Amino acid sequence: MKAIQYSVRGIDERTDALLRKQARETGLSLNQATLEALRRGLGIDQEPHRHGDLDDLAGTWIPDPETDQALREMDQVDEDLWI
Repeated sequence: MKAIQYSVRGIDERTDALLRKQARETGLSLNQATLEALRRGLGIDQEPHRHGDLDDLAGTWIPDPETDQALREMDQVDEDLWI
Protein backbone atom coordinates (compact mmCIF):
# COMPACT_ATOMS: atom_id res chain seq x y z
CA MET A 1 0.00 0.00 0.00
CA LYS A 2 1.34 3.40 -0.98
CA ALA A 3 1.70 5.81 1.93
CA ILE A 4 0.26 9.23 1.27
CA GLN A 5 1.57 12.20 3.19
CA TYR A 6 -0.73 14.87 4.64
CA SER A 7 -0.07 18.20 6.27
CA VAL A 8 -2.76 19.10 8.75
CA ARG A 9 -3.10 22.70 9.88
CA GLY A 10 -5.34 24.31 12.46
CA ILE A 11 -4.93 21.73 15.24
CA ASP A 12 -6.31 23.31 18.40
CA GLU A 13 -4.37 23.16 21.67
CA ARG A 14 -6.70 20.62 23.32
CA THR A 15 -6.47 18.19 20.39
CA ASP A 16 -2.69 18.60 20.31
CA ALA A 17 -2.41 17.95 24.04
CA LEU A 18 -4.63 14.85 23.86
CA LEU A 19 -2.75 13.42 20.89
CA ARG A 20 0.59 13.99 22.60
CA LYS A 21 -0.71 12.42 25.82
CA GLN A 22 -1.98 9.39 23.88
CA ALA A 23 1.38 9.05 22.15
CA ARG A 24 3.25 9.17 25.47
CA GLU A 25 0.94 6.71 27.21
CA THR A 26 1.04 4.18 24.37
CA GLY A 27 4.71 4.62 23.49
CA LEU A 28 3.85 5.63 19.94
CA SER A 29 5.21 8.48 17.90
CA LEU A 30 2.97 11.52 17.55
CA ASN A 31 2.43 10.54 13.91
CA GLN A 32 1.37 6.99 14.84
CA ALA A 33 -0.98 8.20 17.58
CA THR A 34 -2.53 10.68 15.16
CA LEU A 35 -3.03 7.99 12.52
CA GLU A 36 -4.68 5.68 15.08
CA ALA A 37 -6.99 8.48 16.22
CA LEU A 38 -7.90 9.24 12.62
CA ARG A 39 -8.63 5.58 11.88
CA ARG A 40 -10.76 5.25 15.03
CA GLY A 41 -12.64 8.41 14.13
CA LEU A 42 -13.39 7.04 10.66
CA GLY A 43 -14.47 3.70 12.08
CA ILE A 44 -11.68 1.75 10.40
CA ASP A 45 -9.69 0.90 13.50
CA GLN A 46 -8.29 -2.63 13.57
CA GLU A 47 -10.21 -3.44 16.75
CA PRO A 48 -13.60 -1.98 17.64
CA HIS A 49 -13.42 0.60 20.38
CA ARG A 50 -15.34 -0.45 23.50
CA HIS A 51 -17.10 2.36 25.26
CA GLY A 52 -17.39 2.15 29.01
CA ASP A 53 -20.41 4.41 29.17
CA LEU A 54 -24.09 4.03 28.44
CA ASP A 55 -24.44 6.86 25.90
CA ASP A 56 -26.02 4.56 23.34
CA LEU A 57 -28.85 3.85 25.81
CA ALA A 58 -29.60 7.47 26.73
CA GLY A 59 -33.14 8.43 25.81
CA THR A 60 -34.23 4.88 24.96
CA TRP A 61 -36.27 4.14 28.11
CA ILE A 62 -39.70 2.78 27.27
CA PRO A 63 -42.24 3.18 30.09
CA ASP A 64 -43.39 -0.18 31.43
CA PRO A 65 -45.85 -0.22 34.35
CA GLU A 66 -44.62 -3.58 35.67
CA THR A 67 -40.99 -2.46 35.67
CA ASP A 68 -41.94 0.86 37.28
CA GLN A 69 -43.77 -1.02 40.05
CA ALA A 70 -40.82 -3.36 40.62
CA LEU A 71 -38.46 -0.36 40.88
CA ARG A 72 -40.77 1.35 43.38
CA GLU A 73 -40.78 -1.81 45.49
CA MET A 74 -36.97 -1.94 45.45
CA ASP A 75 -36.83 1.65 46.71
CA GLN A 76 -38.56 0.70 49.95
CA VAL A 77 -36.29 0.22 52.97
CA ASP A 78 -36.96 -2.78 55.20
CA GLU A 79 -36.29 -1.19 58.60
CA ASP A 80 -35.96 -4.63 60.29
CA LEU A 81 -32.83 -5.33 58.23
CA TRP A 82 -31.13 -2.11 59.45
CA ILE A 83 -30.97 -2.72 63.20
